[in-house]
Amino acid sequence: MQLDIIFENNDFVAINKPSGLLSIPDRIGKEISLKDILKERYGNIYTVHRLDRDTSGIILFAKTEESHKELSLLFEGRDMEKYYVGLVNGQMMNSSGSIDTSIMEHPGKTTKMITHIKGKPSLTDYEVQESFRLFSWVQFQIHTGRTHQIRVHMQHIGHAIVCDEIYGDPKPILLSSIKRNFKLAKIAEEEKPILARLALHSNKLVFSLKGEQYTLEAPIPKDLKALLQQLRKWKG
Repeated sequence: MQLDIIFENNDFVAINKPSGLLSIPDRIGKEISLKDILKERYGNIYTVHRLDRDTSGIILFAKTEESHKELSLLFEGRDMEKYYVGLVNGQMMNSSGSIDTSIMEHPGKTTKMITHIKGKPSLTDYEVQESFRLFSWVQFQIHTGRTHQIRVHMQHIGHAIVCDEIYGDPKPILLSSIKRNFKLAKIAEEEKPILARLALHSNKLVFSLKGEQYTLEAPIPKDLKALLQQLRKWKG
């Protein structure tokens, strides 16, 4: 697999991870992960944080034990600014706000998280960038790093991330749901979706390491860009 390297130095490498690729090996270990690919290239490589399989965007891996320790501390504290963009269902009532609701693992499902008073403190800021008839394009900043944090928080306020099979509606986005008077081409047997994956992308990290300031950005992937173009086109 061709790696999309955003930045690298002697301490770490920043990758623009595609949707659908595991960040690190799962328990079964049958499926290739980004870490497996990086180990083949660099030898020793250290996990700093993770992105969900279906979330695309910036992910960091450390190259040394020292930088691994330093970067992990940045992520655990509030010294790492973490920004995401995503498409959510519905038009949001408030154009910006904060979701300060604790998150814990679902007592019966190990792969699912829930909001709960006994969970760990979790804080997500959001700001609507664009509103459409059925959706909102939103920027998020997470101040904590809970599993599925944005996805759980957006479900909690009634605006699940588009195509979220755990916390929302997994159905893909079709042009017929956006474009009025849509007609399927005669040669086509069925309509192909514009988007069939989780509409969430890690787009920016801002941090300081060893006295050096870093602002790393991952451009919005083609599939999300194409969907936004269609939404803008048929907005009226």
